[in-house]
Amino acid sequence: MIVGILKEIKTEENRVSMTPAGVEVMTAKGHQVLVESLAGVGSGFSNEAYQAAGAEIVATAAEVYARSEMVMHVKEPQPSEYELIRPGQIVFTYFHFAACEELTRAMLKTGAIAIAYETIVDADNTLPLLTPMSEVAGRMAAQQAAKYSERAQGGRGILLGGVPGVPPANVLVIGGGVVGTHAAQMACGLGAKVYLLDTSLNRLRHLSEVMPKNCFPMMSSPATIRDLVQQADVVIGAVLVHGAKAPKLVTREMLKTMKKGAVLVDIAIDQGGCFETSRPTTHTTPTYEVDGILHYCVANMPGAVPLTSTVALTNATLPYAAAIAAEDWREVVRKHAGIRAGVNVACGKVTYQGVAEAFGLEYTPVDQLLISIP
Repeated sequence: MIVGILKEIKTEENRVSMTPAGVEVMTAKGHQVLVESLAGVGSGFSNEAYQAAGAEIVATAAEVYARSEMVMHVKEPQPSEYELIRPGQIVFTYFHFAACEELTRAMLKTGAIAIAYETIVDADNTLPLLTPMSEVAGRMAAQQAAKYSERAQGGRGILLGGVPGVPPANVLVIGGGVVGTHAAQMACGLGAKVYLLDTSLNRLRHLSEVMPKNCFPMMSSPATIRDLVQQADVVIGAVLVHGAKAPKLVTREMLKTMKKGAVLVDIAIDQGGCFETSRPTTHTTPTYEVDGILHYCVANMPGAVPLTSTVALTNATLPYAAAIAAEDWREVVRKHAGIRAGVNVACGKVTYQGVAEAFGLEYTPVDQLLISIP
């Protein structure tokens, strides 16, 4: 297969979807890899490094799209790319469709096969391609919370870990999955007092065994959140509903009860955000204030640490890219249930239920679609 690696054009997105080491693996399997010129520079990979690994450097995104059977991105295609995508072409990237109706309808119109990193599952029903970026985003959330708690950044002017004689900050992490656990670990490492909420008792039992002593796992409920946000210096939203919009767990009314200058970090912003007052921001302008509460809602947090993120992402995506490229996509999804779960839009149909429900669109299961096409 001819596989195209595109340069990211989303604001302040410096990751790339495949490293030169990944290109070497793909070319060894007999695939031709086209890399858009300078696609890897933000992550520290030169055109020459890709060429040495066997890639062909291509001048424009238009040529990559025109020549490739499968194109790979890190973030979703931008509006300027919609017209370049053709029917039957595989687009393999993070889509987060449920957060953006415009993107969903645009991909439906193209007739392409949209395989979303974030909904591919493995044998134990976890999300192997979401996990590495969740780990990065979770760790970054605690770093950013510490930074924006400084007075010069608009925060309350506190040190998360305190010092002898001065108490540490109270950090509330909502969601005890991969993102929340890594955020809580980092905040604990900085010395904060951390409350980690989840709705699964089994998960809470596990977290009670493995988390540091300054982390307090608790059952999540609206009442618990209302109580803890009043004490919090930092609230980190780390809630995930697979392939669907995130629930709004912190309301505008709750903000009025919080300490002025407290920091909200919404890691779930890719899926619409889990705070009522959240809206996507960029690394260029990462924060805004509502009712005296500082909001950090950058939609591509791992893009700020592209070398770490790119290597971590390629480690996870490469086996799936190789599997998809090995044969016709219809045969791949028939054989591989995990990849089948990643097909969100195909041939003008919505094939992921959470996306269809988000916008009131007709849902066509992948198995049903495969029967209807040759």
